[in-house]
Amino acid sequence: MAFRLFADASGLTLTVPEQVAARLGDRILSGELAPGARVGEQEVADEFAISRGPVREAIRILEREGLIQVLPRRGAIVAVLTAQELRELFEIRAGLFDVVVRKVASQRPPELLALMRAGVARLEALSTSPEGGDAYAETVHRLLQLTARFAGNERLRRMIAALSLQTLRYSKLGLASVERRQQSVQLWIEARDALEQGDTTRMMQLARARSEASAEEAARRLEELAGGA
Repeated sequence: MAFRLFADASGLTLTVPEQVAARLGDRILSGELAPGARVGEQEVADEFAISRGPVREAIRILEREGLIQVLPRRGAIVAVLTAQELRELFEIRAGLFDVVVRKVASQRPPELLALMRAGVARLEALSTSPEGGDAYAETVHRLLQLTARFAGNERLRRMIAALSLQTLRYSKLGLASVERRQQSVQLWIEARDALEQGDTTRMMQLARARSEASAEEAARRLEELAGGA
């Protein structure tokens, strides 16, 4: 099974805490564990037939990833989605991807061109499916992570990766509707064409436009959810 949390660790053996963190992380990202849900150490230990020590370490891993919060007297809960965190995450990520785009657009490595063509084709296939929201958001997530690798800056790649899973939770809100995905995929098609032409300015404009549209829709959905609570 490919875990989202350790997607870059393929071929490596995960420790017990990492395996538990990966499984819990997948449940959080899929929505099986909802924002605010309690993550009890003993319950998790019983489920995986392990002691509470590895569970505590798994919770610390997920806390570092921004997927879990540890609160006084309440213990560990799934991190709550907030409008402030949404704004901060997307603002930081947009700035980091400005650097990525400047680098990759000038170099245009053949491997990235092939990746972009395949990724956009996948997004086109998912953009019209009523049930394709999560898969679309996760394809975008992976495409962005892989693109960052071609910037030739390992520290930059790690900074983007550190925000990726937190951002993915909001992206799923922002890309839930078919209408939003169709708007998004058009921007990706234009980005693919701009990359092929080496048009750095246009690529940066499109990256910003995608991020802003996704953040705006996610904020709207958060407001709706809060109103219905």
